Amino acid sequence: MKLLGIHHAAIICSDYPRAKHFYSKILKLKIINEHFRKARNSYKLDLALPDGSQIELFSFTGAPERPSYPEAQGLRHLAFKVSDVHLAKAYLESQGVSVEDIREDEITGKKFTFFADPDNLPLELYEV
Repeated sequence: MKLLGIHHAAIICSDYPRAKHFYSKILKLKIINEHFRKARNSYKLDLALPDGSQIELFSFTGAPERPSYPEAQGLRHLAFKVSDVHLAKAYLESQGVSVEDIREDEITGKKFTFFADPDNLPLELYEV
């Protein structure tokens, strides 16, 4: 077996219209498909990044909140590649998104910062 890359990350949101707006309008991810699954009273939105990877955005009634702080075991955050972390930070802040100060990775020397989606899912911008 040879893994070829990451196809998608799945995210469950608490407020589907707010999360859809955040990922498609603020982060500017392309909507591939949107389905309402009547049996589950749930939406599934497929979003594409320029490199072909995807995010699946789900809405599930009554889903529990994600424990973030203190950090829990499991997936820690989702990181997006950007060519200029300063420009990306400025853009997000212009959209009303709170972004942490830019830091430098002590191992790679690359710049990065963190922000959160509407449900406080930690997201990272990593300069490549």
